[in-house]
Amino acid sequence: MKHLPNILTLGRILAIPFLVAVFYWDTPWQNWILCTTFFFASITDFFDGYLARIYGTTSKLGQFLDPIADKLMVAAILIMAVADGRIEGYHVIAALIILLREIMVSGLREFLSGQTVSVPVTFLAKWKTAFQMFALGAFLISTSAPFGLPAIEIGITCLWIAAIVTLYTGFDYLRAGLKHM
Repeated sequence: MKHLPNILTLGRILAIPFLVAVFYWDTPWQNWILCTTFFFASITDFFDGYLARIYGTTSKLGQFLDPIADKLMVAAILIMAVADGRIEGYHVIAALIILLREIMVSGLREFLSGQTVSVPVTFLAKWKTAFQMFALGAFLISTSAPFGLPAIEIGITCLWIAAIVTLYTGFDYLRAGLKHM
């Protein structure tokens, strides 16, 4: 049980090449496999931290890998969705805002960790992540969405909501971090 949180985080990282491979398969079940894999990988993001806190098994490795796993998966899916045309036109700006913020916050956390300053995740940042993950799931299911749901349109809407919240939380993190520079 002690190593389960780290195993879940590593599993999320290892799911990324699988997601990329499935993205380029030509099978009727491709989008369902993508969305299901992404759903389970996203759920591990909740459980790895939850289990680490419950069992008191937080580790340096987990603290290092968890945010990286999230950012790698988000970046991979955004890049694939743009390359495939699921995100196109000016909507690419929303994807770019999210990618730039993720890189900026990662760099900020890295810089501040050398000064033993932590950058805690805010409640609003958790909402950003929820909208972001919902958008990514919608892009992955795309034309295979049940009941004729307009998955791409839902994904675009959630992506823009996530991008707007991303701007706010990114600025908030930067403002807090600048005090230590």
